[in-house]
Amino acid sequence: MKNRIPFYLLFVFLILAACKDANTTNVEENESQNTSETTDAEDQNATSNSILFFGDSLTAGYGLEDPDNAFPGLIQEKLDSLGLDYNVINAGLSGETTAGGKNRLEWVLEPDVAIFVLELGANDGLRGVSVAETRENLQWMIDKVKTEAPQAKIVLAGMQLPPNLGTEYTTDFKNMFPQLAEENNIAFIPFLLQNVGGIASLNQNDGIHPTEEGHKLVAANVWPVLRPLVQE
Repeated sequence: MKNRIPFYLLFVFLILAACKDANTTNVEENESQNTSETTDAEDQNATSNSILFFGDSLTAGYGLEDPDNAFPGLIQEKLDSLGLDYNVINAGLSGETTAGGKNRLEWVLEPDVAIFVLELGANDGLRGVSVAETRENLQWMIDKVKTEAPQAKIVLAGMQLPPNLGTEYTTDFKNMFPQLAEENNIAFIPFLLQNVGGIASLNQNDGIHPTEEGHKLVAANVWPVLRPLVQE
């Protein structure tokens, strides 16, 4: 006669097997959940603390021996000295207009940028581009940043033009910047070249682009607006 496993032992084995399967499933689910939570935490920690300066030759540091001596680089030094963990990205391009900026923005804008500083429009003014067109392009870029990097804090740099371009045009151009800043509820630098523009000793031979000393003053114009944003 063959040995048979008593029914009650078979029942116990089935219960133990079921418990083992359930425990295995729970372990796998917990491991999966922990992995997911870890990944989420890593993604949060990977969020960029970058400050993107998007502009023309003023941002790029045209004419300087070392582009790091342009005002974005000086802002990086200021941040480092205060122990503020931000990485400045200089996306300045000499000769850039607002129309060119529209085409270039998608190539340099990252969705996790923390602060976006928009410094464009001066070349439009010097070329006599209509204020309406410049305004439309600036608004397009502001909207683009709000859409592609919704968490980014936007800063608009105001510019002014020499009076020889005509009173009406220069006035409309000057007023365009604070109007855009107010309408979009973004931070505003009243005049990027305050205490620098038109002062020969602080500009290169072309009378337009700041020297290293001039860029120090430009950085001093930028910092009071940027400071509360990086210290929030």
